[in-house]
Amino acid sequence: MALYAIGDLHLSFGVDKPMDVFGSGWVNYAEKIKAGFQCLKPDDLCVLCGDTSWGMNLKESLKDFRFIDSLPGKKIILKGNHDYWWETVTKMKAFFDANGIKSIDILHNNSFIYNETAICGTRGWLNEEGYSTEQNDKIMLREITRLRTSLKSAGDSKAKLCFFHYPLRTKKAVCHELITVMNEFGAKKCIYGHLHGDGHHIAIRGEADGIEYKMVSADYINFIPQQV
Repeated sequence: MALYAIGDLHLSFGVDKPMDVFGSGWVNYAEKIKAGFQCLKPDDLCVLCGDTSWGMNLKESLKDFRFIDSLPGKKIILKGNHDYWWETVTKMKAFFDANGIKSIDILHNNSFIYNETAICGTRGWLNEEGYSTEQNDKIMLREITRLRTSLKSAGDSKAKLCFFHYPLRTKKAVCHELITVMNEFGAKKCIYGHLHGDGHHIAIRGEADGIEYKMVSADYINFIPQQV
């Protein structure tokens, strides 16, 4: 039983929004994702770090979820900034059950224990241009609460891994607020996505101030889930 992660699948089987317009690396990316997942065994687990589907609602995303469900291993999804289909956990679980999707679970205000390791996390946030200070502060406070809730639910687990969509640290910005929560609960590893193309150059990887950072954006890792 092994734990993997990959972010930003940006699947679009139900809508007309192919990713190959963003560069040659995205050509045939669904086939690359399918091939990349072949490293997983049925009892392995892969965390999908947001931006999973371009669908605007659950119905438009159904073909994407069925594609994910067909891949080897179990999966846990968390919210990305482009996951417009995201609903309440109750509605999403009911939708998965109604459509026979068995291998996908949801990380949102909760945690999972896998091989004695706590899987925690939330979408995360870095202040976005175009948002007012009040809007950025409101979103950040919400993400702080969700991360603290997730980590608290893990109890006394010795190993706590935090999965995010947004990076908590880049060469241009640092999310001190969420890093402080990680430190409060003794979480020492941050796995994230979100950054694409030229954004890879500002990514922080490896150890910084006691936390290990690992970027798993799909186009950065050649669409192959990375063991964490």
